[in-house]
Formats: sequence, structure tokens, C-alpha cells
Amino acid sequence: MTNTDSVAERNREIVGRYWDALYAHDWDGIASFFTPEANYVDVGIGESGGGAYGPAQIVARLRLGLEPVPDHIHHDPVILADGHRVVTEHEEEWVFRTGERVMHPFVSVMELTEDGKIERWHDYSNMSNLIDNAPQWWLEHIAAGWQDLID
Repeated sequence: MTNTDSVAERNREIVGRYWDALYAHDWDGIASFFTPEANYVDVGIGESGGGAYGPAQIVARLRLGLEPVPDHIHHDPVILADGHRVVTEHEEEWVFRTGERVMHPFVSVMELTEDGKIERWHDYSNMSNLIDNAPQWWLEHIAAGWQDLID
């Protein structure tokens, strides 16, 4: 195994552990995977300011959407790594507290630093799939924004 292969395998494993923390809604664990300057963006939704920056903003943003989703299930992820880039093709099942279910497929692209921290995370999905199928109370909840949730 070359050094490049071992870096890719290490990064693939790190991202796999990150997904485990995300689907467990382990907010402190999630924060530990990111660099202080990390950037998270849902590409294609016209985010002002370029998304969330740093662990506190990223976790606040994730909590906004996911805390009211008690069953958040990761289905059949395919995780591929090439050096410091890791791509995950996956589908999430969102089961809202009021019983609605949404299957939401997407691709996540992450870049990791030399020391194995996530510094860039861009999600590519059909966000209208989630918006069109989520309950109205959840849409109203996320409309408030994540900025007030920063610790």
C-alpha cells in the first residue's frame, strides 16, 4: 500500500466515523471532526455568506434541521477516498416526530487536512425533495435559521 493509499484509507475511515456521529446526533462528537476554519455548504440553495464556518456554526446548522428528527437513518453509503478528498453517495431517511418520512439522497464531498480533520464539506442534493415532503412545522422551524443556536 502506498502512502497515498494509506492516507485515503485513513480519511475514508474518519469520514465513516463522522457519519456514525451525525446519525447518532452526537453534537460534541460531530464538532470534533472539523478544523476551526471548516466550511459546510449545501450547494445549489443560494446560501448567503457561503454556508457555515467552524465547528460551532456547522453543529448549530445541523442541530436546527436534525434535532426535531428523532429517527435519522443512513442507508447504504458508498464512501470513496482519493488522498484528502472523500466522496459519499448516500441516502438519508428522515422520520419526523409527527410521523412523516422522507428519503433524501445526496452526494457529500469532503476534504481533510494532513492531520485528518474535515476542512471542507459540500453537499449536493435535490433540496426540493426534502422541502416538498417535510411537514409544515419543520419548515417553519428551520426558517428561523441556525445563527441563534451557536453556543
